[in-house]
Amino acid sequence: MISKEQSSKLYTLLNAGDQRPFDEIVNDFTSVFTSSLHFRLCFALSTLLEDKPVLKSTQRLVAFAIIHQAYSSQQASLNPFISVLINAVCDDEAEKCERAFVLQLLGSASPKEIYKQSAADYIKSFSPSLQAFPQREQLQQQFCAKVHPEPFSCLFKDSSVKNVVPDPDVPRGCDASSPEFDMQPGVKPKIGSGDIAETVTGLIQSLTLGGLGAQWVRPCPPRLPVQDGEQVLVELAKDSKLVYHCGLTPRKLPELVENNPIIAVEVLIKLMNSSDIQEYFTVLVNMDMSLHSMEVVNRLTTAVELPTEFVHMYITNCISSCENIKDKYMQNRLVRLVCVFLQSLIRNKIINVHDIFIEVQAFCIEFSRIREAAGLFRLLKTLE
Repeated sequence: MISKEQSSKLYTLLNAGDQRPFDEIVNDFTSVFTSSLHFRLCFALSTLLEDKPVLKSTQRLVAFAIIHQAYSSQQASLNPFISVLINAVCDDEAEKCERAFVLQLLGSASPKEIYKQSAADYIKSFSPSLQAFPQREQLQQQFCAKVHPEPFSCLFKDSSVKNVVPDPDVPRGCDASSPEFDMQPGVKPKIGSGDIAETVTGLIQSLTLGGLGAQWVRPCPPRLPVQDGEQVLVELAKDSKLVYHCGLTPRKLPELVENNPIIAVEVLIKLMNSSDIQEYFTVLVNMDMSLHSMEVVNRLTTAVELPTEFVHMYITNCISSCENIKDKYMQNRLVRLVCVFLQSLIRNKIINVHDIFIEVQAFCIEFSRIREAAGLFRLLKTLE
């Protein structure tokens, strides 16, 4: 990106074309800005030049001079903006004065006679009757013969919208300060002269190579079928100590639970005799409640004997999560999941219903409007 200070300095140079000669302005450009910034600054100028009303006539000539002279030490064909200069010469809708100026820049590696003038003086002394313009093919053959073709061409390359959008209220081919603009009935500048500098410098800062690209929606590709020998469960069964050196830590458990609850269950079963199992339980009971976390706990309850305190704490966390969620749709969905989960624990006699009777009963009454909560309440009554 281009900083605010850099964009202000560049805009100051563009404004100098009314009084100072081109060679002084170009020399200031090369002394103020390092060569590493030249491409970004010239790209910003080339983008501003695409929308003619953004810059006035003298500023446009200065911009073309900077783009040309920034790479004057190289062959013309090696200038990355040579196509911008050729397009400017061949633009039939542009002012002839501008087209002739760029053509003269291309005609000499060091057009000293032009650069001794200011942009304002060049425009005043220009005679359109004395100028003839070559065909685009002739210019391309002369200056682009050594340009290598792009190694890769993207199908969506031209789909992005340029950062500078033309103003429909400003006639094409003239700027807001030109006499032609004043002659248009009912057309007035949208921005005052005091705001133009801020607008242009702001554009220079925000211009990017990519433009405003379209967001292409790409669906996730389907998973390939699992082949024999590719399941992690197979490796866990082969090596009982794999869980201790596979990189799993309590901190990483929530991510494993959400992305692969079946593997998480198998890993926790093999860690039951580990000294770290209590830490894993602590993480599991404090993580955000979800369908996958309830699936893991439910599978664990049927596979191993879990500490009663852990099961009670997890149930309390589930109930608290349902009560605190603000979104009604998500709240109803979570309540249904918790009710199904609690009914499974009760029917499988994983928990003693009398130990949590008051808490679960209050939960059912609070969400009695939901069918699953009403069903859980009836189940509690039969066991009371």
